[in-house]
Amino acid sequence: MNVDELVAIDIHTHVKIPTREPEDALTREQRLVAAKMFKAEVDTAVTVADVAEYYRERRMAAVIFPVDSEAGTGEVPVGNEEVAELAADHADVLIPFASIDPWKGRGGARQARRLIEEHGVKGFKFHPSMQAFFPDDRHAYPLYEAIAEAGLPALFHSGQSGIGMGQPGGAGIRLKYSNPIHLDDVAVDFPEMPIIIAHPSTPWQDEAIAVAMHKPQVYIDLSGWSPKYFPPQLVHHANTLLKHKVLFGSDFPFITPERWISDFEQAGFRDEVKPLILKQNAARLLGLNGGGRP
Repeated sequence: MNVDELVAIDIHTHVKIPTREPEDALTREQRLVAAKMFKAEVDTAVTVADVAEYYRERRMAAVIFPVDSEAGTGEVPVGNEEVAELAADHADVLIPFASIDPWKGRGGARQARRLIEEHGVKGFKFHPSMQAFFPDDRHAYPLYEAIAEAGLPALFHSGQSGIGMGQPGGAGIRLKYSNPIHLDDVAVDFPEMPIIIAHPSTPWQDEAIAVAMHKPQVYIDLSGWSPKYFPPQLVHHANTLLKHKVLFGSDFPFITPERWISDFEQAGFRDEVKPLILKQNAARLLGLNGGGRP
C-alpha cells in the first residue's frame, strides 16, 4: 500500500455480502432496514471485492470488517477468514479487521490469535449494543488479551445506533452498552492496545472526548454521521487538543466517502487539521509505510 498516493484512509467500512455461501435471511432483512434508515446512496449488497473496487477508483484505502453479533442478534456475519483472505488480494487498498463476539470467551481469544497469526488481520471490531455486552465486562478480557499481545487496535461502536432504529423495541438493541465511558477501564487495563471509539457518541460525546484526552492510546473515528451534524465540542477538540487522535471514517456502504468528505469541507475543520484526519493519523495508528504508532 502506497500511502503517499492515497487521498484518504477510511477507518470504518463494512462488508455485508459473503461470496462463499448465501446471505443469511435475517441478516439480509436487517441490512435492508438499515439501508432504508440511512437512506443509503449505493447498494448495500457489497462484497470485499466491491469495497476494494469502489475505494481504488477513488484513490482511498479502507479498513474493512464484518460484525459478529450472532449471539446477540441472531445475524450471521461474513466470515473473518473470507474477509482476511479476499482483502489480501486487494492489499493496495484494503486493511482487514476481524470481529469476534466477546461472549465466545477463551474460544474467541484462540480464534483471534489464529486470525492474527495465520490470516494477517490488522485489528478487531466490536459493537457493544449488537453484541449485548459492556466493554469493561471481564468476560471480554481474554479476547482483549489476545489483541493486546499483538499490539493491534480494537474499534468499538459508541453512542446511538442506526441498527434497530424505529423498529419495535429497537430490534432488541440496547443503547446502554455503547456509552464510551465503559472503555475507560479497558484503556487502563490494556494500555498497549490502541482503542478507537467509533462515531460521534450521542448522547455521550463528552464522555468520549474525556476518555480520548485522558488515555494516550484512545482515538475517535468520525463515521456514521454526516459531519454537518457533528456536535460542536467534537469539532472543537478535533481542531485542537485531539487533532492527532481523530480519524476519518464513513460507515460505507451506508454513508459514502464522497458525501462524508463533501460535508466535512463545510463543517468548520481547520485546513491544517484536515490532512491529519483524512489520512495521516490513521497511517500512523496502523503503522503503514513503516510509520510507528505514537
